Amino acid sequence: MDKAKLFRNACGKFATGVTIITHKTDNEVHGMTANGFMSVSLNPELVIISVGKKQRMHALLMDGKEFGVSILSESQENLSNHFAGKPDDNLNIQFDHIGGAAKIAGAIAYFIAEIKSRYDEGDHTLFVGRVTDFGVTKEDEKPLLFYSGKYKNISE
Repeated sequence: MDKAKLFRNACGKFATGVTIITHKTDNEVHGMTANGFMSVSLNPELVIISVGKKQRMHALLMDGKEFGVSILSESQENLSNHFAGKPDDNLNIQFDHIGGAAKIAGAIAYFIAEIKSRYDEGDHTLFVGRVTDFGVTKEDEKPLLFYSGKYKNISE
């Protein structure tokens, strides 16, 4: 196994939530599944996303001013697959529009952020966003998790 694959497998041992990164252009919303998301600061409220340079979303965010992050519930695996490059034409995707940005309707939590800075790092760019709106919309639902290359659920 080559070193890049070994590195990816090692990183996969860190369980993450699953998000959809959104960017709105004119009246069209673009989305991308991502697990490269984290909070950076509570005061001011800052988040960071990591986007591969080969992704269509990368070019949009390099030219854009804001992005949305929707945290998916365990019942939204189909949305994750759709935005990860396995499109489902029968899927009825609904967005909630907030200012010039959008979030996935039914996500358990969301963040809308204005791009504050961009950091070119290897084959990805890190986008730091100043949070302009956020919310928890489904307090009792469990998040969709990703671990070792597979979707997982929280069991209590």
